[in-house]
Amino acid sequence: MTEHSQDRNTGSDSSRRRGRPASDGGGGSDGGVRSLSRALSLLEDVSSHAGGIALSDLAARAGLAPSTAHRLLKSLENHRFVIQDNERGLWFTGVQAFTVGAGFLRNRDFVSIARPFMHQAMNESGESVNLAILDGQETIYLSQVESRQMMRALAPPGGRAPLHASGVGKAFLAGMPPEEAGALVQSLKFDRYTDKTIRNGLAMMDDVARARRAGYAIDDEEHAVGLRCVASPIFNEFAEPVAAVSISGPMARIADADIQRLGVLVCKTAASITQSFGGLNPSDFGVKG
Repeated sequence: MTEHSQDRNTGSDSSRRRGRPASDGGGGSDGGVRSLSRALSLLEDVSSHAGGIALSDLAARAGLAPSTAHRLLKSLENHRFVIQDNERGLWFTGVQAFTVGAGFLRNRDFVSIARPFMHQAMNESGESVNLAILDGQETIYLSQVESRQMMRALAPPGGRAPLHASGVGKAFLAGMPPEEAGALVQSLKFDRYTDKTIRNGLAMMDDVARARRAGYAIDDEEHAVGLRCVASPIFNEFAEPVAAVSISGPMARIADADIQRLGVLVCKTAASITQSFGGLNPSDFGVKG
């Protein structure tokens, strides 16, 4: 299918019953909230250091006295959110942090997460915004936010598009490591859809390399005459491409001068979905294609 077709604890009882908002500087429950916030900040710092981190470094980063940081860490340790290597004195992420994270992964609804960002992209671009996943040598559309224009690109849920002749397909390839993308490209049939359809692996890999450098892929009338599309990959927690988002519309409204603007927008949209999905962009930790 083408894209075309807290109460304060220092006041009176009556104040507490009225639900007086908490401040950040009192005691009682405020102190509990402040301790919780500090503990969560320490947990974030521990989790960002795969090789472990010393108490002194954690305290300095959090702006806490070492004794305060140690008390909070011991509380986290009691709940198995962190563990300590006693020989080296380093703190590491504990198994309970993984359990909580796995619960998020089990319960996240990918389309529901993506839809608000897709709506925003449609409002900014005026064009249809599509969400697709990979299925072998094709992509399958999961969702679309249609343009309000009379003439618009259509990619209904369940529709399919080939990797070599769609923006979302190229975006998937651009999000993969080059060797993985190359192996997949070698297996493609390169069916022709228009005079602009890419017909061989060498040209395909050149186009994928351009998309990888730019951050977005382009379908320039390669699947349907008169239709243009820009797309960018969405990554999971292992920095693997798991979906792609695209902005598509007729050439009458997407001229050459519009491509870069839409490319920047689709990259921003993909990055927002990736972040909300709990994913990691390869560039976030130095992985380059």
